[in-house]
Amino acid sequence: MTIEKGKPWGAPGALPADGVVVRSDAEARAVVEEARRSGRPFPPLGLLGGDLCRTLGGTGDESRLRSPEAVTFPVDLGEALVDGRLFLFVAHLVARDRLWRHSFVAMNAQWLGAWNLGPRAHPGDAKLDTYESALGLSDLPKVRARLHHGAHLPHPRIKERRGPAVQVELPRSLSVSVDGVVVGRGRSLSVRVEPDALSVVI
Repeated sequence: MTIEKGKPWGAPGALPADGVVVRSDAEARAVVEEARRSGRPFPPLGLLGGDLCRTLGGTGDESRLRSPEAVTFPVDLGEALVDGRLFLFVAHLVARDRLWRHSFVAMNAQWLGAWNLGPRAHPGDAKLDTYESALGLSDLPKVRARLHHGAHLPHPRIKERRGPAVQVELPRSLSVSVDGVVVGRGRSLSVRVEPDALSVVI
């Protein structure tokens, strides 16, 4: 069930026998995409690492996943059309140039590595937090200095949107990564959220 303000989210529950343990967002995405290709339900995921795991407060302790201390969450899944090619993502999609001057980011998780890039992003709110930037060279050091704390927003050169679906046509083709894996280049991007598509355990 999609989270509501003031309501508890997640419940005690260990990883079931058919669950899959993953150590990164890329591993989680690979499991999910394979299930989608095969026409099978998404298996429950036990998270030991990655930005989604960090957003949920995961400890990386594998023994916890099948213990009474384990917590199970219903989590949204991101879908993206990149110049007509379909990709899934559990944590984030990033389209950017080399210096991050021009970028488009869709966040289902709060973190991108050490950066608190989506400070309001929540993987159970049925929304994606998206940011489109066109930064000047003088903006880069100021924004980067604030990214670790999520204090880079608001910014006049970063367009923020939150919603179940967003479409953008970038000024030019940019390198695109989903869950930390480069999948090519794209200019026409369409992202949407599939609410509560996954069951994850930390």
